[in-house]
Amino acid sequence: MAKPDQNQVLRQLPIAVGVVAGTLLMANRLLTPSLTPSQARSDALGVILSALLILTGLLWQRIQPRPPDVVELTGEAGFELAADLPDSVQVELAWASHLLLTNTATRSLLIWYNGQVLLRRGILSKNSEVKLGAIAQRVLDTQKPVYLVKLDLYPGRVEFDYLPENTQGVICQPIGTQGVLILGANAPRSYTQQDENWVDGIADKLANTLSQLVPTAHP
Repeated sequence: MAKPDQNQVLRQLPIAVGVVAGTLLMANRLLTPSLTPSQARSDALGVILSALLILTGLLWQRIQPRPPDVVELTGEAGFELAADLPDSVQVELAWASHLLLTNTATRSLLIWYNGQVLLRRGILSKNSEVKLGAIAQRVLDTQKPVYLVKLDLYPGRVEFDYLPENTQGVICQPIGTQGVLILGANAPRSYTQQDENWVDGIADKLANTLSQLVPTAHP
């Protein structure tokens, strides 16, 4: 369910007041049989003030944009770790996933490394089988992350069937040359540039750990 925007009324109030005031001025002008110079000046001033109110409201819409709609992802909360990981790796994966889930819009994530799913956490899809599609494979090949700001707009969204079906945004972040960190958000356009930098830093740390401690992860 989308979270209500509590500032929406405030942002639209100047526009509404300006429109109402302008309409009343026009009606008053049409119903007045004869205008005095002072009334004409008053009407002109009222029109200017109404226009300023409408302009103020439009500027507020740009300066304070409506926040993205937040949805409740479909699925069950869970935390799955590959059983054959060393304790130190499990601790680091748990730490990294916790940071992402609590400090960003991420509500579902998984870590795929060297052909194996090492972790799934957050709201989990019923489909636990992960097959990397064209987008995730391109991330591995180019070593460049991909941010799908509004998943519904991309035909390639079908490859992310291992995420909740109503996932709103996705980040695919390479973990070295062997893995990918996939994050699912509960709102479109919800990751900031700072979030992306944060994700990149965590992925670099995981790449270093996994390259040393999980060199033999089987496909």
